[in-house]
Amino acid sequence: MADFSRRGVLAGAGLAVGAGAAAGAGLMRLTETETETVRAAAPGGPIPFHGPHQAGIATPVQDRLHFAAFDLGTDAPAEAAELLRRWTAAAVRMTAGQEVGGGATGAELAPPDDTGEALELPASRLTLTVGFGPSFFEKLRLPAPDRLRELPRFPADKLDPARSGGDICVQACADDPQVAVHAVRNLARIAFGTASVRWSQLGFGKTSSTTPQAQTPRNLMGFKDGTRNIAGTDRAALDAHVWVGREGPEWLRGGSYLVARRIRMHIETWDRTSLKEQEDIFGRTKREGAPYGAAREHDPVRLDRLPADAHVRLAHPDSLGGATILRRGYSFTDGSDGLGRLDAGLFFLAYQRDPEKGFIPIQRALAARDPLNEYIQHVGSGIWACPGGVPAGSFWGEALFS
Repeated sequence: MADFSRRGVLAGAGLAVGAGAAAGAGLMRLTETETETVRAAAPGGPIPFHGPHQAGIATPVQDRLHFAAFDLGTDAPAEAAELLRRWTAAAVRMTAGQEVGGGATGAELAPPDDTGEALELPASRLTLTVGFGPSFFEKLRLPAPDRLRELPRFPADKLDPARSGGDICVQACADDPQVAVHAVRNLARIAFGTASVRWSQLGFGKTSSTTPQAQTPRNLMGFKDGTRNIAGTDRAALDAHVWVGREGPEWLRGGSYLVARRIRMHIETWDRTSLKEQEDIFGRTKREGAPYGAAREHDPVRLDRLPADAHVRLAHPDSLGGATILRRGYSFTDGSDGLGRLDAGLFFLAYQRDPEKGFIPIQRALAARDPLNEYIQHVGSGIWACPGGVPAGSFWGEALFS
């Protein structure tokens, strides 16, 4: 398998060189953000770890996810800072496709620095994104951002405490699931004695995209998801709706607030529902993804042509005073529930500048009226403040501890 992967990467690299030679003059005219997006979309290659924002938010969405929430076993800020320093050093190497520390070799009677399952695999566009939950600040007695508060309880929530919350979250995204799992596994190993995994979630089949020019992905209900998502190259929209500005503490500027929701889908019931009812629930056609009254997916949405309680209408910014989020969700299947029903659904990830102007009003509207609630249930939840980007020589959230 490793030989096949390497041949594929080398072949892809050859094609990329040829394409670059043919279109080099055009690339020279790209803006810095557009150039970064082109680089981040290249198959197999690394995505820069350092920058003004954490990678894994506006970055082109990869194919696979391993998300983990950690609980601290210490209330000492110095110990938490040292953990983040060690995590950052490992993340810099792993996102570059390198081994952690001294690698998978060393003294025979000591564990290796790297667990080894990603040896010889390319970086696979791995990104690692970190966030701090409300309990992180309570435990360490540090000042929390004003806008970081536990989410309100929404109607029909059935949240499992064992799949909710956490002091620190780590979002690992990559095009190879083994690379993503390897990243979280090694961070958990490094954290031994200081923090431990509270819960985790694997995801596949991205359900939204930050590259609107690409084909819109579909969720497990078969509908295109995230048609109106913010583009990773739309600086104005990102500044307005995603990146925290001067209203936040210094360590959070250029960062974002992350809401994660594990949404169980009642797949078997949905699969016995008529096509017309499915389309009425969403307000879009299933095959094309066009809003009612239009012919193509990206045609303007006419809210007056949609059913009053259609999912698209209820969640549309024009229905909610402009509430907008950047979506970065994945499908999941975790076997069956013992009754022959798939434990499957959507692991919903939403980034925003202010949860009170982003996820919360959207979810309030959906929880109150969305007919889709008959087919889904929110069973896990969490909110975290994700620091801004990491300059070279620094570590995740360093300014918070200074």
